Amino acid sequence: MAVGGGLSSGAFAQEVDQGSVARGGKLYDKWYKVINAEVPKASHPLYPASNEKYADDPKNNWRCKECHGWDGRGAAGAYSSGKHATGIKGIDGYAGGDPAAVVAILSGDAHGYGDKMSGDDLTDLANFVVYGQIDWAAYVDAGTKMSKGDAARGAQVYNTICANCHGADGKLPKEMPPLGSLMGNPWEVMHKVLNGQPKEAMPALRAIDHQVSADVLAYLVTLPKE
Repeated sequence: MAVGGGLSSGAFAQEVDQGSVARGGKLYDKWYKVINAEVPKASHPLYPASNEKYADDPKNNWRCKECHGWDGRGAAGAYSSGKHATGIKGIDGYAGGDPAAVVAILSGDAHGYGDKMSGDDLTDLANFVVYGQIDWAAYVDAGTKMSKGDAARGAQVYNTICANCHGADGKLPKEMPPLGSLMGNPWEVMHKVLNGQPKEAMPALRAIDHQVSADVLAYLVTLPKE
């Protein structure tokens, strides 16, 4: 993990609490589910009305990922166009920075999370922003949306860890789409592989070489889409 500045390419600093970073990743995903909070009634004040799909949807527009993207690059990344486009910048400029400064931004009037999350929640989220961002280009080809991992190695990991909940064919649990059908958004899938799924007993692979997660993604592409 790049502590002095920049994005991680898989290694991490021993002094960083990876559990905090992974929990922060889940908060970035869907904070209100992680802490059992009510969804705000009004839309987030910073969310642009120009996005007609989500402008009146607090359940989505209060999620950090909805503005800044799963890749953390906002308007410069995967959310540069399409139904999630907002024109909002990413969080990648804060990688390797000061977590306290990020907490101040999150709890300020503009972002408005100060009265919605505890101090520990805000710290975990800030730790994800500062220490948890990765060099996506090392793991995902943005043009093809294909993982740069090794499917054979990923199969070994999947069949010893992931298959316990998702089944050998990736079709479990039944209430979610088959894993093979989700690979059009590799950034979201890898985010969840690294950090876990909010309020689910899903292991987070954050504390091991991120290439392992990329390998898992490469294997998921081979699973049934239906």
